[in-house]
Amino acid sequence: MTAYWGRGGPYETWVEFLRRWSAQEEADPGALPPLAEPDFPPDTWARLGLHLGQALDLRLRVWAEQLTGALEAAPDEFSAGRALAQARGGLLAVRALAGHPGLPASLREQLTGMVDGQIRDVQEQLERSLDDAAGQDGADPRGVEERRRTLRDNPLTAAIPAGGAEGGAEGAPPGRPPGAGSGRRRGAKSGSPPGASAAPAPDPWGRLPPDRPRRRVITD
Repeated sequence: MTAYWGRGGPYETWVEFLRRWSAQEEADPGALPPLAEPDFPPDTWARLGLHLGQALDLRLRVWAEQLTGALEAAPDEFSAGRALAQARGGLLAVRALAGHPGLPASLREQLTGMVDGQIRDVQEQLERSLDDAAGQDGADPRGVEERRRTLRDNPLTAAIPAGGAEGGAEGAPPGRPPGAGSGRRRGAKSGSPPGASAAPAPDPWGRLPPDRPRRRVITD
């Protein structure tokens, strides 16, 4: 029996971590063993890539559902901006796993590109939903434009660092082993964008002095 199929081997350690992490159970990514391309044959990398993709997708879907609920419940644009800022904080754990230093560089690039592409998709879907809302009977044009400004002043894409992966259109999808041919990233589905959730970011407004005017733009 090879090490990566044996109890406690690197493959099993990663798969068990991903199961717990995707369920938002306590799991320490710092304890994961480093992996190199020669460690596994291609079919094992494909299986691990599938586990990684599924775990990231589940966390992203939960994140999107929580963000949608928070925006719908926001009583004003200040609250909506705060929800967007906290949503960016929730993406940190997802991007950290996608770019985990224990993964081969090619796989990190694929996963990070996929996540960043989905973040961009969610931002675009939120803005498109306002176009649909503006065209409905009885729509409040002023309210729609205020929400549009809030979305653009507090973009989810601010969670993507400068110089980050450009949408994941390049490189193999996570189901392929490192070094495989190129493929296209999977975009978010309309109406139910993939999303993920980590612990909410600290309330950025909690540290403001009471006499300081509140602004629309929420910083991380």
